Amino acid sequence: MGTPDLRVQVAGLTLQNPIIAASGTCGYGEELHPFVDINGLGAVVVKGLSLKPTRGNPGPRLAETTAGMLNSVGLHNIGIEAFLTDKLPRLRRYSTHVVVNFFGDAPAEYAAVAERASDVEGIAALEANISCPNVQHGGMLFSCDPRLTFQVVEHVRRVTSLPLLVKLSPNVTDIAAIARAAEEAGADAISLINTVMGMAIDLQTRTTRLPLGFGGLSGPAIKPLALRMVWQVAQAVHIPVIGLGGIMTGEDALEFLVAGATACQVGTASFVDPAACRTILTEMTHYLQRHHIATVAELCGTLRFQHSKD
Repeated sequence: MGTPDLRVQVAGLTLQNPIIAASGTCGYGEELHPFVDINGLGAVVVKGLSLKPTRGNPGPRLAETTAGMLNSVGLHNIGIEAFLTDKLPRLRRYSTHVVVNFFGDAPAEYAAVAERASDVEGIAALEANISCPNVQHGGMLFSCDPRLTFQVVEHVRRVTSLPLLVKLSPNVTDIAAIARAAEEAGADAISLINTVMGMAIDLQTRTTRLPLGFGGLSGPAIKPLALRMVWQVAQAVHIPVIGLGGIMTGEDALEFLVAGATACQVGTASFVDPAACRTILTEMTHYLQRHHIATVAELCGTLRFQHSKD
């Protein structure tokens, strides 16, 4: 058969393929350029941006673990104004959709960043990272409570007409309830999962490998958890789901589509191989050709449960 059609529809956007470079793993987008044709990706999600620049956490910020890595970057970024002035003009040279990931410590701050990003050309969509502490509610994470999730998404929805993705944390007891709250408040798509909290210890010194002790676990170790949550959320909402968490190969990505995702984000794989997105796309295409599947969209949500014969 010929080349399969890799196009997918997400939150009103047509992506030329389902592979998106994940926030926090490709800098502000152009850092991928020496390794991957950015114009060949479905989209690029830039490093999370806040209203003002933030310095992040002290180093070391990364620690390799079995089948993954921990990060404690602390959302270090240059701030929305510097991004718009220094980074976005270069990103406009590419045809690929640019998605701005953003965060804040209160709903009004989220809204302020979203409103500013909506005032300029060259940004196709926004991705709200709600895995952040709400300083107005004693530091509880927005993503850990449906009411707080609804509140922050509602604030953002009021100030922007851009497609709004909401990125959820897996560190909750009922991911479906959080996703439904985001949908009810106006989200156009759900991205999940963010990293899982973990720890690494240096036995020789009996100290933590990260200065703050804990970090966000990503990589193949979290893939089974991510697949389960993608399936649960896809059953619970009527908006598209973007799956991420441990995608290293084309078959990994296709598993997320089968579980109910419409598109996938690739993150930690790019630390192992900066050209991972390109490789994953090639492997996806070969799978579809081998199985005589004409369009990648045909696979979305086709998961069947294996029933016992007993």
